[in-house]
Amino acid sequence: MILVLIVIGLAVVAGLLAGGSLRRLEQVKLHWWGVALGGLALQGISLTSSLDPPVGSVLLIASYALLLAFAWINRRLPAAWLVIAGLTLNILVIVVNQGMPVSASAIETAGARAEGLVGTGTGKHHLMGPEDTLTPFADVIGIPPPIGAVISIGDVLLYAGVAILVVALMLGRSGENRRPPARRFQGYRGKHLPPELRFAGLAHRRRAPLAEGTSGTGP
Repeated sequence: MILVLIVIGLAVVAGLLAGGSLRRLEQVKLHWWGVALGGLALQGISLTSSLDPPVGSVLLIASYALLLAFAWINRRLPAAWLVIAGLTLNILVIVVNQGMPVSASAIETAGARAEGLVGTGTGKHHLMGPEDTLTPFADVIGIPPPIGAVISIGDVLLYAGVAILVVALMLGRSGENRRPPARRFQGYRGKHLPPELRFAGLAHRRRAPLAEGTSGTGP
């Protein structure tokens, strides 16, 4: 969490130095806020050590799925694809390993002891072992103190996307974050359409002028 706050803080400073303004953030339209909050809440629950690892893994996967849905529906925002790529990598590693493997060397680089994670892993983290797969995309990047964190390549993409997004929004380069239009069957004029749409085609045909040289009475 501290690392996330540092990334956002540095992004805000960069945005201000580039001539941006925090007031422009008020103009951004984000969709599905409740989905994002639900994903963050589930991720917080999955970090509780009192949960069994299988239960914690399920909650963690659900939290990433909600966050991924939030990022997807807002994919028209700047750097949203970096956020989506980072979330996708993380959830892929978590699914195949039933949790996020953590490298012992990365833990020591962060200023902790790898032995402390043995037997105490939550649904999110466990010490990396020979049975784990996709380990290059696991938590293998150690950040030394005073930050003292272990992150993955997916986290790097995620943080980079968030930082670029904050700077772009402060500079007023958000564009229009429109939701994708709903798909409709063209030409359908069933009873479920409103009357103004149901009879639009009929009214248009009645108003269309007769072709030159024809009349309504026939030859």
